[in-house]
Amino acid sequence: MDVRNNPWIMPFVIFLCFSLKPHVSLGADTISANSSLSGDQTVVSAGKVFELGFFKPGNSSNYYIGMWYYRDKVSAQTIVWVANRETPVSDRFSSELRISDGNLALFNESKILIWSTNLSSSSSRSVEAVLGNDGNLVLRDGSNPSLSPLWQSFDFPADTWLPGAKVGLSKINNRNTRLISWKSKDNPAPGLFSLELDPNQSQYLIFWKRSIQYWTSGEWNGQIFSLVPEMRLNYIYNFSYVSNDNESYFTYSMYNSTVISRFVMDDGGQIQQQTWSASTNAWFLFWSQPKTQCEVYAYCGAFGSCNAKSQPFCDCPRGFNPNSTGDWYSEVFSGGM
Repeated sequence: MDVRNNPWIMPFVIFLCFSLKPHVSLGADTISANSSLSGDQTVVSAGKVFELGFFKPGNSSNYYIGMWYYRDKVSAQTIVWVANRETPVSDRFSSELRISDGNLALFNESKILIWSTNLSSSSSRSVEAVLGNDGNLVLRDGSNPSLSPLWQSFDFPADTWLPGAKVGLSKINNRNTRLISWKSKDNPAPGLFSLELDPNQSQYLIFWKRSIQYWTSGEWNGQIFSLVPEMRLNYIYNFSYVSNDNESYFTYSMYNSTVISRFVMDDGGQIQQQTWSASTNAWFLFWSQPKTQCEVYAYCGAFGSCNAKSQPFCDCPRGFNPNSTGDWYSEVFSGGM
């Protein structure tokens, strides 16, 4: 067929070029000293389980460096870790994630450093960042990968607890590895709610603003948390508790490694156990605690009224209006009246 004699061919070819734009990837699981990540580029774990790159949450106009399940595993983009939670960028194409001075570092559109692994620099190290199939982003000495990681994202979780990661206390550096909720579905900055290990007992606590405790899991009895009876039905997770001179923590693994599951400290103040359902292409909520939103401390904010039998749960008493109508319609009620 002569393209010159068919005026429909060329526009059709141009349309295909744009509509079938390929996914841009670095083609590896590693960011090395001579590579960087910008725009729509991503790195993908070796087994194509997790992907790392720039993303834009919800209706936000900001971009963040984050990690999500690879699209063949979970069709709905589900963010499990965020690097620059409090310092977004506005232009992902002119921003850059790269190795700099022995660290993994993010530079914004003005080439200003806005996030880093913040390690003491060492020019003698051949540093590289590797994304594992477990969802752990590891900074390591590329000349000797068998050494302990220089830094790992498992030590700095956002709102999600993945299998194999620890949530607990380091007794050496007094660091508390906790889950902290997003501010809202559109903003991954640290929110009001956190899940952390009780420093005195083998139980978890949920705090409001890291100061007011409003929920406890009850102590661990070797199989379940005493105040989470739903765990008796749990055929998905294998929990274990470790306490020694160096650290105390809980971790878990999957009885069936093909099952995709996670724990989330939700922006509504509940800790949730979720499992991906391939048949419905959605996350299935196995259990959540506290059981109702109205049990979450200050869920409706100052002067707000909470009713677990209504939708939405929060309402304004007569004579009051929300402090932020926009937040209210986005189901962020913590601003109150």
